[in-house]
Amino acid sequence: MEYKIAIAHQLSSLLKSLRKQAGLTQQEMGARLGITQRRVAAIEASPESARFERILQILSELDADLVIRERPSESGKGNKGTW
Repeated sequence: MEYKIAIAHQLSSLLKSLRKQAGLTQQEMGARLGITQRRVAAIEASPESARFERILQILSELDADLVIRERPSESGKGNKGTW
């Protein structure tokens, strides 16, 4: 299944949902990551406070991937070179 994340709150809900689907408590997730249950709770509540690497570690533990896809442009020319 794919989930579109546009704001941090959506990532918050997704991380919590994926963890629960995996049958993991925050304590168990923390043990897998080498962090406390309290830190897992903080990341789930406010994922923007976590390092990007930590988010990737969490997703890996949850057997989830981060996929970045370009949005189709309205003019059909693409968004290349607009960085």
